[in-house]
Amino acid sequence: MGLQMDDSRPIFVQIAERIEDDIIGGGLPEESQVPSTNQFAAFYQINPATAAKGVNLLVDQQILYKKRGIGMFVAAGARAILMEKRKEQFYEQYVVTMMREAEKLGITADQLSDMIRRGADKR
Repeated sequence: MGLQMDDSRPIFVQIAERIEDDIIGGGLPEESQVPSTNQFAAFYQINPATAAKGVNLLVDQQILYKKRGIGMFVAAGARAILMEKRKEQFYEQYVVTMMREAEKLGITADQLSDMIRRGADKR
């Protein structure tokens, strides 16, 4: 079972996002050890260098840190950092896009707010 390519983003970015998802979802708590790059490579059937690139992306963002001779761990505060990052991405990808489309259609902010409430009520 290889990594399912769902878009044109590089595989290492998708690996980093899966690790982020596990941290946000609680599957990888702060200060817990993450799988090794070889484990990621075997699981997703990808090159270990590609897996390492995804892990290193999170090290650069201070989400993961290395304990010499032991492995990679989730940094304290990583979940909060990721939640803020994802909220900002959500705002940019969905809210800003939605507001632009609403403006094109002549939908006011109040009407849009009503639509969102109506959608929430149906859940």
